[in-house]
Amino acid sequence: MSSDAEPLARSRPGERRDIDPTGGALTDAALAPETIARQDRLSALAPIFVFDVAGPLGVYFGARRAGLSTVGSLVISGVLPAIRVITTIVRQRQVDVIGALVLSGIGLATAAGLISDNARLYLLDGLVPTVVLGGVCLISLLWERPMMFRIALETMGHDSPKGRAFESMWRYPGFRRIFRVITLVWGVVFLLYSVLQALLIETSTINTAKTTSNVLPVIVVGLTLAWTLAYGRHFRQQSAPNPGRGA
Repeated sequence: MSSDAEPLARSRPGERRDIDPTGGALTDAALAPETIARQDRLSALAPIFVFDVAGPLGVYFGARRAGLSTVGSLVISGVLPAIRVITTIVRQRQVDVIGALVLSGIGLATAAGLISDNARLYLLDGLVPTVVLGGVCLISLLWERPMMFRIALETMGHDSPKGRAFESMWRYPGFRRIFRVITLVWGVVFLLYSVLQALLIETSTINTAKTTSNVLPVIVVGLTLAWTLAYGRHFRQQSAPNPGRGA
């Protein structure tokens, strides 16, 4: 008896498949970030806006107007993002990769800022986790499973029905290729963002650098996620059955 993966193996290069051997599972699960993005978008975006963008900026500029030092204001502004991550960890009872990186970045920046009393060093050290994540994404292309696949699986839960179904899709070459491309793009984006933000920190005022450090990541991630979703839709269209074409 032939396996359900055989139609994939038999497809000639450049030939579009008219049959999805997974009964639609391959195209439906081809892009986990799209599934994740559709779930409670507003409830997911609201805490990010409050605790990572508007909240920290409001605390920072409010503390500056109150007469607190620049470094002190920066340190206090990092409390809100830390609260959001810690609350998520407590609620989910596990530490995910992104949460760990956010906390490590806040901790490293706080220590560097307080020890050196240097606001620019505080902001630069906050970029270290992003640089690490970008580097790990690129290095993970040499691993059996790239970083973005691991993050998506961790988000779904290894032992959840959705997580198990998602993980089972790894046996398909097209699915593996998708996540290698996604991981490559996200890794490059993380590193390019870090370079851009470092230049802004070094060449602009602290107030401007602080603002971009909170606003720019949301813009960058939003644009990259939009590309990710478009890439997934393109793959799904290419993989979908086409009654108008012959087998």
